[in-house]
Amino acid sequence: MRVIDMALSKNIVAALTKQINAEFFSSYLYLSMASQFDVMNLKGFSNWMKVQAQEEITHAMKFFGYLSDRGSKVELLSIDRPKTRWKDPLEVFKGAYDHEVKVTDMINKIVTLALKEGDHTTNTFLQWFVNEQIEEEASTDGVVQKLKLIKSDSSGLFMIDQELAQRVFVPATANQK
Repeated sequence: MRVIDMALSKNIVAALTKQINAEFFSSYLYLSMASQFDVMNLKGFSNWMKVQAQEEITHAMKFFGYLSDRGSKVELLSIDRPKTRWKDPLEVFKGAYDHEVKVTDMINKIVTLALKEGDHTTNTFLQWFVNEQIEEEASTDGVVQKLKLIKSDSSGLFMIDQELAQRVFVPATANQK
């Protein structure tokens, strides 16, 4: 058994553990949204959500790795069941945007806790997520704004579906971990 003298406070461990759970829940939520789009025969929208689900797993694993690297045993929590039904693509993407705003708030609260406790290493680690959340909110809101513009125009929906079909999962590089 390895012994590492880099112990994190119990508060930081608890907050990061809760964030792991939130990231895995996010993946579940985006998969549920993908399934909704599959039923609507919007394969591009579904693809976008499946890629997002993969990103969220990557985020969870970054937190998992950080806790492990700092000598903490990771205790996984139960994952809640996500919502499963939405009336239209706009409602789905509004939900995705609202969810990303909530995740941003959670990350910011952990940053505040790390600063309060003088845990500069955790604060530094979290800065990647702070910046990532800017992109997460912007990308979901961008789709919301496009959907608002087209309203119920099926040709516009088709065009957005084609655009979202182009998204691919790109794993984080070594310098992004």
